[in-house]
Amino acid sequence: MDTLSTPPDRPALSLLDLAPIRHGHTVGDALHRTVELAAYAERLGFHRYWLAEHHNMAPMASSANIILAGAVAAGTRTIRVGTGSLNLSNYAPLVVAEQVGTLTALHPGRFDLGLGRAPGTDPWTAAEIRRGRPADQEFTAQFAELLSYLHGTRPQVRAIPGEGAVTPIHLLGSGVYSAALAARLGLPFVFAGHFAPSRLQEAADLYHSTFRPSQTLSEPYAMVSVNAVLADDDREAARLFTSVQQRFLATVRGRMQPLDPPVDDIHQLWTRAEAAAVAEQLSQSYIGTSETVRPRLEALVARTGARELVFMSETYDQAARMRSYELIAGLWAPAR
Repeated sequence: MDTLSTPPDRPALSLLDLAPIRHGHTVGDALHRTVELAAYAERLGFHRYWLAEHHNMAPMASSANIILAGAVAAGTRTIRVGTGSLNLSNYAPLVVAEQVGTLTALHPGRFDLGLGRAPGTDPWTAAEIRRGRPADQEFTAQFAELLSYLHGTRPQVRAIPGEGAVTPIHLLGSGVYSAALAARLGLPFVFAGHFAPSRLQEAADLYHSTFRPSQTLSEPYAMVSVNAVLADDDREAARLFTSVQQRFLATVRGRMQPLDPPVDDIHQLWTRAEAAAVAEQLSQSYIGTSETVRPRLEALVARTGARELVFMSETYDQAARMRSYELIAGLWAPAR
């Protein structure tokens, strides 16, 4: 087993999990696999294991990601666990503060609160989630309210647990607005390159150039999430990645479907236009052996100033996914 050894001049390595539901398997299977994978990631030495939030999406079981984060934290001992992201517009800030306080009390020093601005779903589902709350409420106002509960500055309504909870807060996004907001608030910024990479460089440059130091962060801390499937040879990695390509192809066609098994020839499944659309969404994907992807990742870090890389590595086969995690963990290991 290759365990993670990150030199001080290299970015930290973390993982993002959407709890993918495989074709022919159940939601319960997906959730149990996530808990199993997180424990394995801890043994490999990864820095964080984050869970995404998506609603009304057939391929993903991570809708209640803060609950899933609790299960992952309970099944591990040392790895940092968090939300990547918890979409603040979907919740009352008081409830979020109480949830954060609960997880921080149960797992002190290990919980990260990654926040997002988008609802993580379609407009119809978002309307159901936000029932009774204004859809246009500003994220900055919600964020300020959340902080007031965590800092205990609202004496009439207190978050218990939550008041006084100390947890790192990160802002996640896929555009320049989120980057600018993270810079203005003095927060770490995580760019969602794994599904919306088109403005990555612009957002990274803006974040670094406009960052304002805060009480919690004295200098910019940029993170980039990417797709990655690593295997022992390039051809096998490309074959494994066709499961993700099929999921994105279904989205291009206006459908949602569970994660399908890999195919030998993905080009038989799509038109030229569909292939281009999928390739655009997956342009920040690193597929191949360690030797193949390492130079590209080093170039990504150099041009974005990323202090941390967050990998989403999905395969249909659990053993292949675990092998991919193992190879990612060994990316910066000294040559043997």
